[in-house]
Amino acid sequence: MTKIFNDPSEFAEEALAGFCDVHSGLVRQVPGGAVRRHRPASPKVAVLAGGGSGHYPAFAGLIGSGLADGAVVGNIFTSPSAQQAYAVARAAESGAGVVFTYGNYAGDVLNFGMASERLAAEGIQVENVLVTDDIASAPPSEAEKRRGIAGDFTVFKIMGAAAEAGADLAEVVRLGRKANSLTRTIGSAFHGCTFPGADAPLFTLNDGQMGLGLGIHGEPGLFDTDLPSAKELGQEFVSRVLAETPPGAGDRLAVILNGLGSTKHEELFVLWLTVAPLLRDAGYTLVLPEVGELVTSLDMSGVSLTVTWLDDELEPLWAAPAETPAYRRGVAVAQTGDRSADATVDVAAESAFEADGDSRAYAVQCVAALEATRHSLHEAEGWLGDLDAVAGDGDHGRGMVRGIDAAAAAGAAAAARGAGAGSVLTVAGDAWADKAGGTSGVLWGAGLRALGESLGNQETPDAGALAAGMSAFTDRITGLGKAEAGDKTMVDALLPFTETLSRLVHEGVELGQAWAAAAQEAEAAAKATASLRPLKGRARPLAEKSVGTPDPGATSLAMIFTVIGPILTAGIPAGVPSGATQAIPAQPADARS
Repeated sequence: MTKIFNDPSEFAEEALAGFCDVHSGLVRQVPGGAVRRHRPASPKVAVLAGGGSGHYPAFAGLIGSGLADGAVVGNIFTSPSAQQAYAVARAAESGAGVVFTYGNYAGDVLNFGMASERLAAEGIQVENVLVTDDIASAPPSEAEKRRGIAGDFTVFKIMGAAAEAGADLAEVVRLGRKANSLTRTIGSAFHGCTFPGADAPLFTLNDGQMGLGLGIHGEPGLFDTDLPSAKELGQEFVSRVLAETPPGAGDRLAVILNGLGSTKHEELFVLWLTVAPLLRDAGYTLVLPEVGELVTSLDMSGVSLTVTWLDDELEPLWAAPAETPAYRRGVAVAQTGDRSADATVDVAAESAFEADGDSRAYAVQCVAALEATRHSLHEAEGWLGDLDAVAGDGDHGRGMVRGIDAAAAAGAAAAARGAGAGSVLTVAGDAWADKAGGTSGVLWGAGLRALGESLGNQETPDAGALAAGMSAFTDRITGLGKAEAGDKTMVDALLPFTETLSRLVHEGVELGQAWAAAAQEAEAAAKATASLRPLKGRARPLAEKSVGTPDPGATSLAMIFTVIGPILTAGIPAGVPSGATQAIPAQPADARS
């Protein structure tokens, strides 16, 4: 259990600040994460690792010569926001381009992708390399859907060494993707991890049991089995990874036996006495193996085995020197270039808002709706986290609270400066996406921005305009994600709500009644997700465990729409939405953080 903290919601930020202070000779904190203390003396590719907190030494602990140029750091087990990724990239970029590299999770893909688009629009070369090493999370035929776990380290190391040697962006990316294609990981958990401030772990196992196929975000294993001896566990691990030997693979391996947080090194050494002989007996030479903690999961008790098949191209990069706060190999070239000053957060100048009086009056209702949502989510935080922990990482409640806290504060501040309803909602959406991170953070943020853009700042919306705004909310979310109705995500509640609202408003039903009926449809649809198997998001590998539990994203959405309905619809005149007769398309939207 994590026992040392102040405000649990500030744990990740305080941990990063403390880390940067301890290792100030090697790293410096910047908005969104950390970068090397020294800027390169000449342009080099910036390799930027990233993901949620809770995995130390990944990701910030791997910043340094021969490895990462920076790390984008989200909240615990939550992807960083697009703004965080953008800010770190701007701080680390030195003229040769940047490459984001991270595990294959929906929130990371969305947020790093959006940051990449912004950087590219500014003329900065940018690429993304996803890690998909977890063999338990999808079959070989769907390898592109696999999660990234401890294999992150191998891919990061090879890319960092290539960039340090002067490879250009295309070459660093090619080598990173090659390393990923030759990397396999299997893990097991003996006990779940506990968030700071929580009084129970995200999952528990019966005495004498282990969960095989764990994730690194506190997810339980894919199935539980009797706890084996070290020899039996080693045999299980080796047989599973070697069963996925890539075609044409060589006979030299980079091997990582990784502790997940509270598994002692002595235990890992005992397990190594089985793993190493089995690999050698299979004809492999083990090249500079690593045994210890490289990619953890807070205080989880667990272990994983990672192997990467090396060749003449990858082996020198795996063996190359590196020096970071948490990892050293050989004698790395000292950091050179300008010693960058400590970063300060850039505060954008506050711009004036243009809005008419009616829109400013409705902005007050929007702020009240955000505040009501804030109270509701705080009350439901623990419950939503428990729902998410059944087959996910348990962070949905915390992520939603972080998002709405930021959104409510930003919306209220904008309204106080004379913003209309549209600006209040767009500002709130941007704040939600920035502070919440994760998939749900970026989707809620994008949805609110789309609603604000639809409503505008020139008048109080009528029923038609509000219904059209909710359609825009839905279209933005479905356009960003990759799920469909029935995939067990927030879209399962979102589509029935929007379809019902548009239809009833078009039929002339009073707006308050129409919204209430639509919210009831969303609530019923959210409850019905209990019978579904998730096809997207972090819960997908644990689909069977999810059956019987409603989706937390759909549940929180239905709850929010129920709470804000009476506030947003109060005093709004009747009207027919443009395009109300058109069916809302069931396009993709992955709603899980």
